[in-house]
Amino acid sequence: MEKLARLEADLFRALGHPTRLRILQLLRREERCVCEILEALQLEQSNVSQHLAVLRQAGLVASRRDGMRVMYSLGNPRLNGVLDAGREAVRHSLRELTHMIED
Repeated sequence: MEKLARLEADLFRALGHPTRLRILQLLRREERCVCEILEALQLEQSNVSQHLAVLRQAGLVASRRDGMRVMYSLGNPRLNGVLDAGREAVRHSLRELTHMIED
């Protein structure tokens, strides 16, 4: 049970950075090469590479070589549900906050 909790904590730690979440959101739509991720996020290559390494180590992204390019995709299709749940939780919190402000 404790080992499972540690693995879950590692998963959420890997998800716990805005840049990594942005990368995962990009990869939800389609497989992308590093150059496309860099262009979409407007970040330095070293920064994106570090985040991709964390995501890869956590098993959240998969990579493959395509000639000179490295292509990235979601490492687990169930991740879509996790991302959806996270976004819905944020929306719910924002709605609650809005109601509190209006009252």
